[in-house]
This record gives sequence, structure tokens and C-alpha cells, in this order.
Amino acid sequence: MNFFLSFTSLLLVPFDIYALSDNKTTNNYAILTFLLFVISTLIITYFASKKTKNKDSFYAAGGKITGLQNGLAIAGDYMSAASFLGISGLVFFSGFDGLIYSIGFLVGWPIILFLLAEKLKNLGKYTFADATSIRLDQFYIRILSSVGTLLTILLYLIAQMVGAGGLIQTLFGLSYESAVIIIGSLMIIYVSFGGMIATTWVQVIKAILLLFGASILAFMVLKVNDYSISKLFNEATTIHRKGQDILFPGQLIDEPLSAISLGMALIFGTAGLPHILMRFFTVPDARSAKISAAYATGFIGYFYILTFIIGFGAIVLLTNNSDYINTDGSLIGSNNMAAIHLSHAVGGDIFLGFISAVAFATILAVVSGLTLAGASAIGHDLYAYVICKGKTSEKKEIFISKISTIILGIIAIFLGIIFEGQNVAFMVGMAFAIAASANFPILFLSLYWKNLTSKGAFYGGFIGLLTAAILVILGPIVWVDILGNANPIFPYKYPALFSITAAFISIFLFSKIDKESLSNKHKKLFEKQFYKSYTNIEK
Repeated sequence: MNFFLSFTSLLLVPFDIYALSDNKTTNNYAILTFLLFVISTLIITYFASKKTKNKDSFYAAGGKITGLQNGLAIAGDYMSAASFLGISGLVFFSGFDGLIYSIGFLVGWPIILFLLAEKLKNLGKYTFADATSIRLDQFYIRILSSVGTLLTILLYLIAQMVGAGGLIQTLFGLSYESAVIIIGSLMIIYVSFGGMIATTWVQVIKAILLLFGASILAFMVLKVNDYSISKLFNEATTIHRKGQDILFPGQLIDEPLSAISLGMALIFGTAGLPHILMRFFTVPDARSAKISAAYATGFIGYFYILTFIIGFGAIVLLTNNSDYINTDGSLIGSNNMAAIHLSHAVGGDIFLGFISAVAFATILAVVSGLTLAGASAIGHDLYAYVICKGKTSEKKEIFISKISTIILGIIAIFLGIIFEGQNVAFMVGMAFAIAASANFPILFLSLYWKNLTSKGAFYGGFIGLLTAAILVILGPIVWVDILGNANPIFPYKYPALFSITAAFISIFLFSKIDKESLSNKHKKLFEKQFYKSYTNIEK
């Protein structure tokens, strides 16, 4: 299996569940669990709608979410079904090398914890553009941040909708189109009526369910192996076709530059994801923001340890089991199904149903967060500050954001149907590349470099964004695998190393030649921002 297929394994796991629809009967336990989740979250949305009266409650839940609650919500927003099923599937196939994604995702969190969380809360209100526009031109920065946010979100949403459609199709036996419409409709209801309050509690419930389910699954694996990690490893190396090699690197990615580029995309992309960053505005103060980031890091780190155990458990318990293995030796439904099959192997139909429903809840929580981030970019950044120059009523801004939610939901449904059966892995790769190449450099440099100018940020950010997009199109994923050309123009599957570098260099150069903006006034604005970022006090 090449690197591209491995990436697909991680990011589009739920889509592969669709392959099981002909082999598996409808699981009533999964349906029941799914319905209980939907009913409970709709009740939450109803009560949340009564508290969502202004833009502060719509965008940021009134800043009343505690550090622990927000940490769980962030974890729920970040721990996707791809993380649960995909990483365990990669470990099943490649051993320790499958954890490269876990490490990349997790390493991004110390950056958020120590460099961004506190400052974002002190400087911003609803979007990360609020923080950067304190010292930079509103027009330029909010346009750039909105474009980056919307592109990131739409690319992410397509993958999630395709995956969710396949999953619901499997659980209910519905048509793919009906399944996608169900997901999109629930997403619109949660966000447009309940705003951030409803989205937060959907994410909290999902995080608890996912952590509980993964913990039980890992515990059952350890129980079978006498609670011995070393026994688990020994059994895995004995059974796996690669033997001892699964304990060493090089099984998944054997090209250093690709590994570096992938790592940079995961690390800096995580620190630039708009739906994650806006969660730090839901807490009452900067201390709570740091606490929530610390909790999220802990929950996510613990979760990735579980996926590691689950992956090796799948090697031991599934490899030689004809109930889950095709005649060619692969898992039914592809290697992505390792955790799903493992849940059935250790817990039967009931546990399989629970894990399947949790996978759906995971997707629903993620798409809700994505949609709200997109609505805030349109309603708050573009409409309120770019079009209306900050001179619009709160009521109208909320109205525009809710209309944007509906439009984004319809677009997501439409694109999810269009891309049925298509390989959309590159879209998620693009989402991380754009977040890492456009959002993160602007946010980071606006907080830490006093010579950054508005034009430098604007032109440099767009160069980073365009570089990421062009290199992905010219690379093996799109140019060869999708467009059918013989050889790629750009040889690497992930452009982050090049696009991030291009973004930082461009921002630096354009800021240096923008002598007009580098005035004493501009530098004083940085000093004002710097002081407020640590104290939340206007200087």
C-alpha cells in the first residue's frame, strides 16, 4: 500500500464503511444508539435556542463554557471518526509507523496551548480574525481569513458528508442521497437554532461517548492478552506478515521529505483550523482558555494511546479470523475497518452497534463545528466588517449568519451527493495545507512580529494559500490518481513544507518593502496588542 492509500485510510475511513453494506445486515443496536443520540441532542438544541438571543451566545456561547467543558468540546471537535478508525487501521497495516498521524496531530496542541490559546481569548471575540485585525487592516485581513476559513471548512465538510452518508446508509439501509440529506439537515438544525451552545454540548456528549467506547475496546483487547502490552506486541509480530518490522519505522513512509511535509501540515494545520480556534472564545477568561487547551491535549493524547492498543489488538484478533478477512488476506471493507471488526470480535452485535453509532456521532459533532465556523466567517467577518465596515445591527448580523448556516448546509449536501464514490482524500489534505499555509502564519506573525504589515499579511497569506492549492493539483494525488496523467508535475503528495515556507518568506518580503505601513503608529499598535494579549487590558 502506498502512502496515498494510507492517507486515504486515515481521513476517509467512514466512506469505506459503505463497502460493508452488502456484507452486513442492518444493526438494530446501532440504530437505537443513533436515535438516542439524535433525540438527546435535539432536546439540547431546543433549550439552547432559548438561550441564543444575541451574537455573543450564537458565536461563543456567551463565554460561559468552563475549561473542562470546553476541553471536552475541543476534543469532540478534533477526534474524528478518521482518528478513531483510520489511525487504528494504519497501525493494523503498518505497526508503529501508523502513529505518525497521531504524533503529528498531537504535536500541534502544545503550540496552541503555549502560544495561541491565552492570546486569542484576550484579543478576540468570535473569530481569529478579531485578534489579528487589532493591529492590521480590517478589510485585508478579514477577507483573507474568511477565504482561508471557508475553503478549509468546505473541503473538510465534503469528506465528512461523504463518510457520514456511507455510514448512515449502512446503519439504516437508506439510499446514499437520503443519508447525506439527513446529516445536512441535522447539522443545519443544531447550528442555526442552537448556535455555539448546542454545538458545544453535541461535541461534549460525543467526546464522552468516543472516549468511553474506545476505552472499553482497548480494555477488552488487553484482557484477551492478560493485560500485558509486551504479550500483545509479541503476538502481533508473530502474526503480522511483516513480522518484527512493524515495531520499526519505514513501513508507511519511506521518503524523509514527504514525512517532514506531512508532519508540518498536521502540526501547523492543527494550529490554524478555524473551528478549533474559535472554541477559545467560548470560555470566560484567558486562564480558562489555557485550561481547556490543556484538557483537550490530555483527552486527545489519551485517545491516541487507545487507538494504538486497538490497532495492535486488531492484528492479533482479526488477522487469521475468516469472519473478518477476505480471501486475499485483507480485512472486509478494507483495513480501515479494523476497529469496527474488532468491536464485534470482542463484544458482539451490541458493542458493534454502539461503536458504529459513536462513529456517526463523531461526524455530526465535527460538521456542526465546521458549519458554525463558516457561518461566523460570513456573518461576522465578511458581512459585519468588510461589507458594513462594522456598522450593522447585531440582529441583522445573526440573521446573516443563520442564513449562511442554511446555505453552507445545502452546499455541503449538494457536494456530498456529487462526490459520492469519489476519492476526496486530497480535499482534507488541502484543508490542512490551507490552514497551515494561510491561517497559521498570519495568526502567529501578527502576535509575535512587530514589523508585520497588512499588505504583507494579505499578499503573503494568499501566496501560501495558492501555493498549497496549485502544488496539490500538480502533485500525484490529483494530477495522477484523479486526472489520470502518467506522471505528476510536482513529485510530492503533500505541499505543506513548500507552501508554509512560501507563506512566511512572502509575508516577510512584502512587509519589508511596504515602507508606508511600517510607521511608528503601526509599531505602537503592535505594542498595544502585545500588552493586551497578556493582560486583557487596553494600554
